[in-house]
Amino acid sequence: MLIRNAEVWGHGRADLRLSDDRIAEIGGLAPTPGETVIDARGGALLPGLHDHHIHLAGLAVRAASVPCGPPEVNDAGELTAQLRRPGSRWIRGIGYHESVMGLPDRHELDTLVADRPLRLQHRSGRLWLFNSLGLETVLASAEAPAGLDRAKGHLFDEDAWLQTALASTPPDFAAVSAELAGFGVTGMTDMSPRNDPVIARHFARQRETGSLRQHALLAGTLGNWTRGPAKLHLHEAQFPDFDETQAFIAAAHDQQRGVAVHCVSEIELVFALAAIEAAGAVPGDRIEHASVASPELVARMAALGLSVCVQPHFVAERGDRYLADVEPRHHGDLYRLRSLVEAGIPLAGGSDAPFVSADPWQAMTAAVSRRTRDGQVIGAGEALTPEEALTLYFADPLDLTRRRRIVPGEPADLCLLDRPWAAVRENLSAELVRATFVSGDLVYQAPA
Repeated sequence: MLIRNAEVWGHGRADLRLSDDRIAEIGGLAPTPGETVIDARGGALLPGLHDHHIHLAGLAVRAASVPCGPPEVNDAGELTAQLRRPGSRWIRGIGYHESVMGLPDRHELDTLVADRPLRLQHRSGRLWLFNSLGLETVLASAEAPAGLDRAKGHLFDEDAWLQTALASTPPDFAAVSAELAGFGVTGMTDMSPRNDPVIARHFARQRETGSLRQHALLAGTLGNWTRGPAKLHLHEAQFPDFDETQAFIAAAHDQQRGVAVHCVSEIELVFALAAIEAAGAVPGDRIEHASVASPELVARMAALGLSVCVQPHFVAERGDRYLADVEPRHHGDLYRLRSLVEAGIPLAGGSDAPFVSADPWQAMTAAVSRRTRDGQVIGAGEALTPEEALTLYFADPLDLTRRRRIVPGEPADLCLLDRPWAAVRENLSAELVRATFVSGDLVYQAPA
């Protein structure tokens, strides 16, 4: 395949030839007999975007779920209207936040819907809220786990048990893979902490059948089943034993894997840095989110040589709630970007979908503007340039210090835009993606 007349990232105007799954040549090239030719018409040709923090199975089941938190649902009345839909099967609510109506117990949820089994997932992803019929349904096929408060109908950190109780099977990825291809995404790192060899086999089957078009690197449990990092999900309400945490990190390092530690509060970041420091940091260790990072903690991350996977669009999608809920003294510490860059910390961009949008272009826009939905600005000095925001998604998933490039011999994972970068940088939008190539195959082409 020959892509002609493209504005090739890092090269300027040129032609580019793909051979098998690699970039073969760049320059002034003539088509060979029978070769497929795409005229880029001067559009920017970029390395394919990589989402460095996504939960693909959760994203795949989102279409069958009901949004139950801000911005779609903001109070009990709106939640009631959202849940009272025709049907007889499970209602699976997602994105719930206590600002809607606190943390209701099963009896309170019965007043909203009593004739269908209901489970609401808190937007943290760690808590499920059941109505009475929902609780009765799951307990009919499985013994109650330790993380279940039967009186309230609250299930905490027991997703593996819930999947067994519901006899759940991993979902098909075809629809979400197509959606991601439309964003120019050619690869992803799935950050679900329960990923294991069973899930890895499902990903492999989805790749083999063509349902999953993107490259996938899996983080998850310990073991030599993946090259991805070992995921450690912290929660300040219930920290793990410090010595056990240190041992987990050391075990990951023994397997030649880094650790990826979920940190959405200041105290979680303090705990994570202490544990990594005690175990000894290695290249590949990373912090996920770093949602609240004081200058002192930024300096400690830099000193340890850690990378950070950031989610800039949390400022856009949840910033107004953060300003209301987070102590004012921490407002300047929220979702830092520029401070991390200036400290020399390698950054990569991830969505954390399905908890927020999977669209990386929305995240880039938020990284540049730092604006919330209501137009407030959080940490204007933390903004990135459009180029810096874009290259968050060029990081090599196995080495976040390295940026992927368009050069001969590299994988033919590419994103073609419909106009030059000078125009795109003023309007960072997925609507400008014209074509996406994974391993040299055209997996997305915008309608004419």
